[in-house]
This record gives sequence, structure tokens and C-alpha cells, in this order.
Amino acid sequence: MGSMFRSEEVALAQLFLPTAAAYTCVSDLGERGLVEFRDLNASVSSFQRRYVGEVRRCEDLEKTFSFLQEEVRRAGLTLEGPRGNPEAPPPRDLLRIQEETQQVAQELREVRGNHQAMRTRMHLLQQHIAVLRQGPYTLGQHLPDAQPNWPSDETPLLEPPAGPQADLRISFVAGAIQPWRAGALERLLWRACRGYLISSFVNMEEPLEDPLTGESVPWVIFLISYWGEQIGQKIRKITDCFHCNVFPYPDREDERLASLQHLQQQKQDLSVVLQEAEKFLGQVLQRVQSLLPPWQVQIRKMKAVYLMLNQCSLSVTDKCLIAEVWCPTRDLVTLQQTLNESSLRSGAGVGTVVHRIPSRESPPTLIRTNRFTASFQGIVDAYGVGCYQEVNPAPYTIITFPFLFAVMFGDVGHGLLMFLFALAMVLGENRPGMKASQNEIWRTFFGGRYLLLLMGAFSIYTGFIYNECFSRATAIFPSGWSVRAMVNQSDWSSEFLAQHPVLTLDPNVTGVFLGPYPFGIDPIWSLAINHLSFLNSYKMKMSVILGILHMAFGVVLGIFNHIHFRQWHRLLLEFVPEVLFLGGLFGYLVFMIVYKWVVFSVASSAEAPSVLIHFINMFLFSQSPTNRPLYPHQVPVQTFLVVLALVSVPVLLLGTPLYLCSQHHRRRRLGQRRASSEKSSLLQTTEDAPSLNGPGAEDDEEAGGAQEAESKFDFSEAFMHQAIHTIEYCLGCVSNTASYLRLWALSLAHAQLSEVLWVMVMRIGLGMSREAGTAGLVLVPVFAAFAVLTVAILLVMEGLSAFLHALRLHWVEFQNKFYTGTGYKLSPFTFEVEQSAL
Repeated sequence: MGSMFRSEEVALAQLFLPTAAAYTCVSDLGERGLVEFRDLNASVSSFQRRYVGEVRRCEDLEKTFSFLQEEVRRAGLTLEGPRGNPEAPPPRDLLRIQEETQQVAQELREVRGNHQAMRTRMHLLQQHIAVLRQGPYTLGQHLPDAQPNWPSDETPLLEPPAGPQADLRISFVAGAIQPWRAGALERLLWRACRGYLISSFVNMEEPLEDPLTGESVPWVIFLISYWGEQIGQKIRKITDCFHCNVFPYPDREDERLASLQHLQQQKQDLSVVLQEAEKFLGQVLQRVQSLLPPWQVQIRKMKAVYLMLNQCSLSVTDKCLIAEVWCPTRDLVTLQQTLNESSLRSGAGVGTVVHRIPSRESPPTLIRTNRFTASFQGIVDAYGVGCYQEVNPAPYTIITFPFLFAVMFGDVGHGLLMFLFALAMVLGENRPGMKASQNEIWRTFFGGRYLLLLMGAFSIYTGFIYNECFSRATAIFPSGWSVRAMVNQSDWSSEFLAQHPVLTLDPNVTGVFLGPYPFGIDPIWSLAINHLSFLNSYKMKMSVILGILHMAFGVVLGIFNHIHFRQWHRLLLEFVPEVLFLGGLFGYLVFMIVYKWVVFSVASSAEAPSVLIHFINMFLFSQSPTNRPLYPHQVPVQTFLVVLALVSVPVLLLGTPLYLCSQHHRRRRLGQRRASSEKSSLLQTTEDAPSLNGPGAEDDEEAGGAQEAESKFDFSEAFMHQAIHTIEYCLGCVSNTASYLRLWALSLAHAQLSEVLWVMVMRIGLGMSREAGTAGLVLVPVFAAFAVLTVAILLVMEGLSAFLHALRLHWVEFQNKFYTGTGYKLSPFTFEVEQSAL
């Protein structure tokens, strides 16, 4: 947990990997996930790198795997994950896996093709048999569904004309067509061959399975009798255009019966062959189902290894590969041990070398998380990944985020429902069903289960503070107000009670107010008509206090950044002015609120001054005669605080740029003095020797160094950066304080929605059940509606609203006081990402 407060120390290391052991070393690093590789060949095209051939082979295998995977899914089978964790295969096994994969794929293509051809042949046989069975001439009569189109005005086809055409005979065209094409075919035949054909269309009794899709498709059988060869050619062309399946149809009935018997025998033989083919196809698919998952993992790992090797550079002698990696400092020893073990296992005679090198580049950020802290760190990283070694807001967000959410969502009942929902996910987090769900909304809730758990727990706590449970108050302790004492010491008669439906409890009367409620809001306020005014005042002041404390805590966290990065000038020139500005103005506002609560009692509450008017007069340097001071000498104190806050603004604006400018000039003068002293000493030792660099070389070098030092600092850039920071901070203190009033607004909205839902649903249902005398029957649908509306509106919608507002308060009001978030994450090379992609 120590690394949560600040990112771990990350070092840049140089690896010298022997060529024979490079593959094994990188593979073992991928299993461990220790380092992030830097691309040393960024200027080289990906097609010109050393291991581009191996990468292409792996990509070709992945394409073959996609084909095999699709065939397995097409057969209705599922691919399970590989058993264990297959390691990346040695380079020599790539050819073996490629050959076996191509052999299996070729065998599967042949078996699938033969199986598909036999299914298509079976499909055509079934249609041909149905044509011979359902044809009207086969049965000796027309079927009821058949509607032959007899020509009306032409000479009938069955009455051949006399003369030379007497030898012409009737011919047939039979086949099957899809139902949605049958009507168009019949109309076109009638228009093209009017009077010279008789057509009959009959629906097939049972639909046939499509050989390509496997779906059941209905078919229509047609039988066309025609006269003349030219009409026959025209009919065949039309059926071909409609993609009909045309089958031979003998003219004689005995020939048709013989063809039918022959086709039935072929169907029986083909069924036996098709069953054997399906059995063999199942065996091939089972083999693919067992071999494919480990192959996929191995080839993905191998491809990842070669991609990392392509980022390495070759040494001058081509005997080793040089890699640069980012590695956590505490893992450097483990890195050296892993590489040594890999070199021994690969049989390389030369060991690997890990050399830590300096770097001017900012290292990546590494913050280790667990199940509990991952969701809170995700909230921070969504704003921006922290810079290297910058203070991490996540540990403090674990408490502040659920608490600010609960301030807006405070209700015991609603918080308990959220807590139980999150608790169920936490207790069942190891179940495979919860982890394997592909529903995006569920995965979001499951990923933030610990966040929801704390949000529910804090909501229960603030619900007890507000004394609200589904908008109803609970009397856990005796009330601090006594109605009996008010009745005994007042002249409330029957006539007075009849004329005054609303009674006032005076806390100044002895015995009426016995003291504050032990915990939270007194339940008697839920019966008062001015409870909304009381809660508004209470929650508004509470929001201001919490907001200013939250911002002040963010400013204080900036101290740790200044100390860690040894920016001591920022402590005096930035932190002190920021604290004076925030504390002198808004910290004083908190002081006045608390001072008024503590000093003024019930007896003097009528004379209590307005804090808001005092705060306004503070900026106007004035005093209101109708608003009495809170304490003696209040005006001078307020004037001093305002002046102190105003003076801190120019210090915050100009302090850091002027200090950096003075430091730059001081370093420049020191550099010039050092250069002149080195020059004089060099002249004394070489006054008789000729200059190798020519005249004026030292002067040019000195001038170049001075120019380089000058280019490292730009006062205008530093001033603009500090001006933006000053304006943002000073205006932000005002706007951010007002922004924290959303705590009051959201809390009020949640309480009022809960009250409306109770009054409009449960109260009406309870009244109806009391009048009808059947409490159970009426309350069941009423409670169901109340439960659904509570979950949909108050838990989901209001919970999402409060979550987003709490998120904004942390990102804008809290984190911008000390957190820049301009870094980048350490992305170690690991095979876990490759396996999760499966």
C-alpha cells in the first residue's frame, strides 16, 4: 500500500541479449510482465525489420486459425480455453505448427466440401423425387392445388392440328422453384407462350433443409406440358432465368416409375455415405477443437515476442541484440535473475547483461493496485495519469469520494440497498458467471463493486445524520424537545388549539428544549412545517465547510510535491500565498460559521448577526449598522485579512518567475566564470603550442554553450504559465466554493424526491388499505410500484447524478490544487493481454 501514495521508482535499463538466447529471454519477460520495451527502430519501416518474416508467418497462421474457429462455431461447438498456460514455442516449432495447421485446414476444407456437395446432391434428389411423385401425370389426375392455364382463344395443345404438324408430340418441363418466384414465373410463361403450354404449380408437402444455411425452406413443384420444340426452348430459357431446378421428366408413365425407384435407391445410398461423412467431419472438428486453443495462445505469444525483438537494435558484431526497457527499480534484481535463467535454458554460452543507464526523458508512472484500489485509481486516471513520482490522489479518494457522494445521497434505506447489492458482488466475485458476463453495464458495476460498497456504507452513515430512511424519520433516541413542558407553561386552551392548528415550541421556555439530539437531526423536525428551512440552512453551511476543507487539503498535499522534487522556492512563493489567500478569505468564512454556532445560544439566537452580510461587508471594507459584530474588533481583523489576501496575489504571480530568472542568470554567470578560468589555464599550458582547432575555436565553443544555456529558460513562458496558474487559483477559490453548494442542492433534491415518492405512492396505498380493510391485497401492488420507482429513480438516476457531481468535485475542485495528471502509464510487456484477447 506504500506505493499508492506516490508512483514507484522506474529506471531505464539496457539489455544485451545474445542472439541465440534473445527469443527465450523476451518470452520469459512476457510471462513475468516486468519491463516495458522502448522502440529503438522507430525510424525503420515495419517491413524492413529483422524478424518481419516470422511475424508474417504468425499472421498467416492467425488467418488459418480464424477459418478453423469459424468452422467449429458453424458446427455448433464451443472453443474452451487452453489447459494451463502454454508457453511460447521455440522458433523451430513454428514450421511444425504451420505444417500441422495447414494439414488440418486442408483436410477440413476437403471434408467440408465433400459433405457440402453430398448435401447439395441429397437436396436435388429430394426435389427430383418430389417432382416425380407430385406431378399430375404421374398420379393420373390433376391435384386439387394445380391450376392449369388453359388457353381460351387458341387451339388446345391436346388437339394436334391436322396436316404436317400431326406428328408433333407433347413434351414436359418439370422442376422446383422458390415460392416467392412461382407467381412471376407463371405469369411470364403465360405471356410468352400463350396457348402452347399447360402449367401446374403445386406446393411441396414438406419443406427441405437448405444445404448452405441449414434452414427449412418451402419449395413449389411445377410441371409444364408444351407443344413444339421452339416453345420448349423458350420455356427452358425462362426457367433458367428464374434459377429453377429443372429435372428430367420422362414422357411415359412406366419410365417415370422406373426413374422414381432408381432415385429412391440413390437417396438411400447417399444417406449412408452422408452419415459417414458427417461422422468423419465430427471427428476432424473435435480434433480442431482440442488443438486450436493452445495453438492460438502459442502463436499469439510468438508473434508478440517477435514484435518486441523488432524493437531491439543489433550490435556492431551482430552477435547480440540491444534493448532498452523501463523497469521498476525493485524488480531489477528479478529481471537479472530471469534473464540469466533464460540464457542457461536456451544453451547460449554467453550470459545476458543488464545495465542501468541515465535518461533525460520522464519515466512512466507505475502504481500497483489490487481489487479494492483499482476502481479508485481508475477514477483518478480517467482525469489524467499522474506525472512520475507525483502525489497520487487515489488513497485519499477512497474516503473523500464515497463521503461526498453520501452527503448528496444520504438515506439509510437507499444506502442499505446499494450496500447489499455491492456486498453480493463482492462475496461472489470469484464465481465464473460474474466474471464472464459480456453485458457492458454489468461489467461496469462489477468493476466498481468496492466503490459501490463504500458509497452505500457512507450513505447509511449520512442517512443517520439526516435521520432519513426512505424519507421517514426514526426515533432511535428520545427527542430533545418536550411538548408537555410547553403545554404546562402556556395558556393553550381548547379554543386556542381550535383556532391555531400549528403550534410553536419556544426553546427559551424552561424544559421545552432539553439539549441536542445524541446523533443526527432530531426526529421532531420531520413534523415541523419549517423543517425545510432548517435543513436548508444546515446543509448549506455544511456544504461550504466541507468544500473549503476539501480544497485546503488539496493545497496542503502540494507541499509533498514541492518537497519531493526539491522545489523549495515553491513552498515560500506558491504554497504560502495560496494558503493565505484561501485561509484569509474562505477559511475566515468557516470560522464565522463555527463561531456563530458556538457562541450564540438559544436565548441570544434572536440577536445573532448574519454571517453572509458580514462576509459581503468584509470585501466592501464597510460595516452595517443593523448587523451587530460577531466579536470585538471584527472590522480591523477583516480588513487585515483582505489586505493580506490581496498582497499574496502579486507574490503568487511574480515570485516564481523572478526566482527562476535570477537562478538562471546566476548559473549563467557561474558558467562564464568557469569557462574563462578553464580558458586561462589552457592558455598557460599551451601558450607555445599551435592551436589544433584553429583561431577562435574556444570562443565559438564558449558562445555556443552560453546560447544553449540561454535557450533552456524563457522568462515570458514562465511568466505566462504562472499567470494562468494564479488566475485559475484565485478565481477558482471563489467558483469552487460556490460549486460545493451542489452538495446542498443534490441532498435537498434527493430528500424531496423521496418525500414525494412516499406521499404519492405509499401513503395513498396505506390509506386505501385502511379504508378497504384488505391491507394485504392493496399493499402488494402498491409496494411493488414503490420498490420499482425507488430503484429506477432514487437509486439509479439519483445515484448516477450524485456520482457524476462527486466526480466533478474531485477532478476540478480538489485535484487541480496539486495534481497535474500529464504523465503516461508503464505498460509492461506481458502475455496476459494476449490471452485476454482470446
